[in-house]
Amino acid sequence: LCCCEYVDRRGRRNHLAACCCDCEELDDGCDRWLTCKSLPPGALERIADTIADRLRVPWFSGAVKINISLVPPLVFLPVFLHVASLHFLLGLIILTSLPVVVLWYYYLTHRRKERTLFFLSLGLFSLGYMYYVFLREVVPRGHVEYSQVVALTCGLILMLAALSRAKKDPGYLPIPAGNEKPSHQGLPNKSVRGSSSRLHGISGAGSSRAVNGEAKGYCRISAEQPESVKKDWCTKCQLVRPARAGHCRLCGRCVRRLDHHCVWINSCVGEQNHQAFILALSFFMLTSVYGITLTLHTICRGQSPFVALIYCPGAYSDYSSALSFTCVWYCAIVTSGMGYILLIQLLNISYNVTEREARLALRDNTGRRLLGGLVIDTGQYNRGLLCNWGHFLSLGSSPPQRSAEDIV
Repeated sequence: LCCCEYVDRRGRRNHLAACCCDCEELDDGCDRWLTCKSLPPGALERIADTIADRLRVPWFSGAVKINISLVPPLVFLPVFLHVASLHFLLGLIILTSLPVVVLWYYYLTHRRKERTLFFLSLGLFSLGYMYYVFLREVVPRGHVEYSQVVALTCGLILMLAALSRAKKDPGYLPIPAGNEKPSHQGLPNKSVRGSSSRLHGISGAGSSRAVNGEAKGYCRISAEQPESVKKDWCTKCQLVRPARAGHCRLCGRCVRRLDHHCVWINSCVGEQNHQAFILALSFFMLTSVYGITLTLHTICRGQSPFVALIYCPGAYSDYSSALSFTCVWYCAIVTSGMGYILLIQLLNISYNVTEREARLALRDNTGRRLLGGLVIDTGQYNRGLLCNWGHFLSLGSSPPQRSAEDIV
């Protein structure tokens, strides 16, 4: 393939120069629209699939397909923010409607069980664009010191490093080799007690799963949980899950100590990346609040940040100040949402409960609502504040190895 050539979704060689023609679905749709005829069922979906398949850029080994969910934030976010800077009422309307649109898209994809890069693209591009506006519109005013710019940049770099770590393996349970279903005659469909730990250990010791970490997960669970804790059989992954593990319907994998599937990182949060996820949220909060404070001190001189966020005379006197003030409000909205997520996470860690366990406890009416419903205490793993945090800080560490005889 040349750099502008690719293999389309039908398996045929195609070229970027031919992307604007040879589209039967689009031609038929236009003909029906011009003749006032109704579109056949599924026509819009086929047109959307064709457009998504042809959205590519030239590359050395052939044209590379671009995920269409990456495009809207890159295109619309700068446009919306610049339009919102034209007038106070426009800013109020746009900044109010943006969270509504994002939440609507979240529930739409969540209901369809779809994975999307929209939220990750929105988050990363928002960080980059806010940093660009800060350097171009705020720093040249001369009220921000060089050391403050360095501190803000370091916070951004640390947050991206923690985010990169959080994007890695959350603790997926290894899939059986060759997708072979292990023998489970006589095993209950939903859960097994007692002997399931022996079954789990033997299957891990007798195959390559023990090398990949299955026995490791068994040792950890055995050390943490009482004998009465159930270990479930996952019919989709065809394996016995350790306690607190769960199956993610979006990733299609079982994850050790599954907390939740985070759309902002497009990955699950589990045993291996939960600490990095908390670090990323913490660095984001510190960096965002610091950047908002520096910007408000620059464009609203002599006012405290809380007062300036509500009342800042002269913020719309020139376009540069208006754009900076609009970006501050956008950052404040995003920071409030992330701050709520971080608060819930910290409370859950303090009570040693995961988001998945809290949802199941609410469904089964087996948990206690605490702190006005912010946290659900299942009481099953809560060992006190210090022990709970000690357990969280030890997640992902190598547990003491056990011999095959002990496992059997």
